[in-house]
Amino acid sequence: MRCGINVVKYLFQCAAVEMLDPTCTTSPALGIPYDNKPTPANPVSIPLQETEETRGTSQCPLLPPNFQWLQQHCPGFPINGSKVRVISDPNEFYKELLTKTDCASQRISMSSLYLGTGKLEEDLVSAMRSRVAICKDLHVRWLLDFTRGSRGDHNSRKMLQPLITNHPETCSVSLYHTPDLRGVFKWMIPQRWNETIGLQHMKLYVFDNSLIISGANLSNDYFTNRQDRYFVFDDCPELANFYHSIIDIVSKFSLQLQKDDSTSMLPEIQSHPFLGDYDEYCSSMRTAIQKVWMQECRKNSLRLQQVVKDLEQSEASKTDNRETDTKLDSVLDTIVFPTLQMGPFQVTNDSLITRLFLTNAADNSKIQLASGYFNLTEEYMRCVLQQSTADYNILMAHPKANGFLGASGFAGAIPAAYTQLAKTFFERLQNGGHSERISMFEYQRPGWTFHAKGLWYYQPGQSLPFLTMIGSPNFGWRSVKRDLESQVILVTKNAKLQTALHREQEHLYKCASQVTRKTFTEPERLVPYWVRCVMPIIKAFF
Repeated sequence: MRCGINVVKYLFQCAAVEMLDPTCTTSPALGIPYDNKPTPANPVSIPLQETEETRGTSQCPLLPPNFQWLQQHCPGFPINGSKVRVISDPNEFYKELLTKTDCASQRISMSSLYLGTGKLEEDLVSAMRSRVAICKDLHVRWLLDFTRGSRGDHNSRKMLQPLITNHPETCSVSLYHTPDLRGVFKWMIPQRWNETIGLQHMKLYVFDNSLIISGANLSNDYFTNRQDRYFVFDDCPELANFYHSIIDIVSKFSLQLQKDDSTSMLPEIQSHPFLGDYDEYCSSMRTAIQKVWMQECRKNSLRLQQVVKDLEQSEASKTDNRETDTKLDSVLDTIVFPTLQMGPFQVTNDSLITRLFLTNAADNSKIQLASGYFNLTEEYMRCVLQQSTADYNILMAHPKANGFLGASGFAGAIPAAYTQLAKTFFERLQNGGHSERISMFEYQRPGWTFHAKGLWYYQPGQSLPFLTMIGSPNFGWRSVKRDLESQVILVTKNAKLQTALHREQEHLYKCASQVTRKTFTEPERLVPYWVRCVMPIIKAFF
C-alpha cells in the first residue's frame, strides 16, 4: 500500500511540474523541477540552423506555398507514388511482415513497443530464424521497449531468445530504457506503472530496401481485430537506410539482451540510461541522432533539383505524347518527410512540424485527424481551436473500441478517462463557437478495437487528399513529452495514391458516429467522480 501511495505521489509531482511549467522537465529521480539540463548548440528540435545547403532552398514543385517550410525542417525523400502501398486490414499487415521476412537477404530491422507471446508472434519469429539460417549475410535487429518488453514471466524477451541464442553473430535484441526512470523510483514503481514514465513507441519495420511504417505493435490483436494504419514503401533504399540508421542508433544506446536473459550496454557506449549520468547519456544519444538527421537534411537541395528535373521531363513527354505507363511509374511525384520526437533527448521535431502544419493549413481546407487515444496537448488544442482556419473531422475510439476496455485495476478506468478528455474538448469547441468547423466522431465496430492515428489533408475544393501523416504519435501528451516517436509526412501528386489515401480514411470513418451533446449524457458514458478529479493531473501520462 505504501509503495502504491508513493508511486501515485511521484506521478502527481511530475504531472504538476509539467502543468505549472510546460517548458521545464522533471528531475529523473526526484520529480522536482530540473532546469539546468544543457541545451545543445544546434538541437534537433528544429528549425535547424541554416547551412549553405539549406539557405536559399528552391521551391519544391510538390508542395503548395503554405507548406514550403517542410523542406527546411525535415529530410525529404522523393519517390514515385507507385512504390507506396496502403494496407487497411491487420491480417494483411501480418502477411506482409511474413512475406517481407521470407524475401529479406541483407537486413531486417524491427522497431516496436513490444512483441506479443501468441502463436502468430511465434510464427513470425520462426520465419526469421528460418530465413537467417538460409541467408548467412542477413542481419536481424529488434528494438523494443525495456519495461513493456519485460512485463510478466512470458514476455517479448523470452519470445526472441531463440534468435540470439542460435544466431548470436547476426541477430540482436535491444531494449530501450527511458532515462527518466531511475534512482529509487525505478525499484519502487511496479510493472505496468513504470511504463507511464516513458517508452520506445516507434513502429518501423525495415526489410532490405523496403519500409513498413505503422502505428501497430506486433501482437495478436494488431494482426487480427485491432484497427490501425499501415504503409509499405517498396524499394525505397534512401528512406529505408535513414530509418535503419535511426533504429541502429537507438539500439546502440539501449540495453542488449543476452542469451541468459540478462542485459548489458555495448562496451563502446560509455553512458548508461539509468545508472549513469543523466545529462551525459541524453547528450550522447541526441548527438548521434542529430548527426544522421543533419546528414540527410543537407541532401535536400540535390534531391529537390532531381525532382524539378524529373517533373520537367515528364511535362515535356506529355507535350510530345511520349509518356507511357512505364515512365509514369518512375516519375518522382511523391515526397516523404520523416519526423522524430524524443522528449527526454530534447528532440522535438515532430511536435513542431505538427503545430506548423495545423496553423498553416489553408482556409477552408479539410483535415481528417485520427487518434486511438485522443488527448491533445494544450498547444495542439490552441492550434486547432484558435490558430487554424481549416475544417476538422476528428476520429477517436468509442469506449467499447478502446484497447483498455475490461482491463483489471486502474487500467480499467482508462476508457472513462478518455471519455472525460473528449467531453472536455467537445465543450471547449462548443463554447468557443467552433462546432461548425470542427466535428468529432467515435469509431465503433463489433469485436474490434481502434488504434489508428494520423491525418489526411484535403486542399480547398479538392475531393482527394494530397498529404497524409502516418506513424506512431497520438498527438497527445505522451507522444510529445515522454516517448520515442516517428511518423512520415507523405505528399503526393500521384492520382492513384491520392485515391488510395482517400479510400483509407473512408474505410475508417464508415465505422464512426458523430459526437453530440447527447453522447456524454448516456448512462454508459458517465465518468466516475474520482476519474474526473484526477484527470487534470495525470493526463500528462496518457
